Amino acid sequence: MARVGLTTERLVRAGAELADEIGFEQVTASELARRFDVKVASLYSHIKNSQDLKTRIALLALEELADRAADAIAGRAGKDALVGFANVYRDYGREHPGRAAAARMRLDPETAAASAGVRHAQMTRAILRGYDLTEPDATHAVRLLGSVFHGYSSLELAGGFSHSAPDSEESWTRILDALDALLRNWPTAPTP
Repeated sequence: MARVGLTTERLVRAGAELADEIGFEQVTASELARRFDVKVASLYSHIKNSQDLKTRIALLALEELADRAADAIAGRAGKDALVGFANVYRDYGREHPGRAAAARMRLDPETAAASAGVRHAQMTRAILRGYDLTEPDATHAVRLLGSVFHGYSSLELAGGFSHSAPDSEESWTRILDALDALLRNWPTAPTP
């Protein structure tokens, strides 16, 4: 029988908070059980195991990020949309480092296809339509943007930019300017 007060949603949210506190990789069903002062077995009517918990945290993080990104780009185009979208990823990583790491978790194809990750790709492609990119260049650009947004945020959180000038805020602004310029002047593929 399920312990009174424990629900899957409550456990996943608590797991996400735990991820932000101790790091996503450190989250386990045992750690979560300690947080609720229950035996691990009490969780199993709500989650299958630690991997299931992590997958659910990843899905929550993708959903939260997608909702924020949709709000940030609504009614915007071009560079304004790009900057709004990028800032969502950076700000989310600062506010929720464990969840941001969870959002990058590799999901099985079926779970990924049903996740908010699809919304992220759709929004990124919507932003890129303002830059007139066609395939396969649009896919290359989606990968570039994801790499920059996630990579910069990860390095900044790890303190990678805190030991030299200029400060990371100035670099972030210049990087977004450079991305906008690159997307407006995307190089053509060499002809075979």
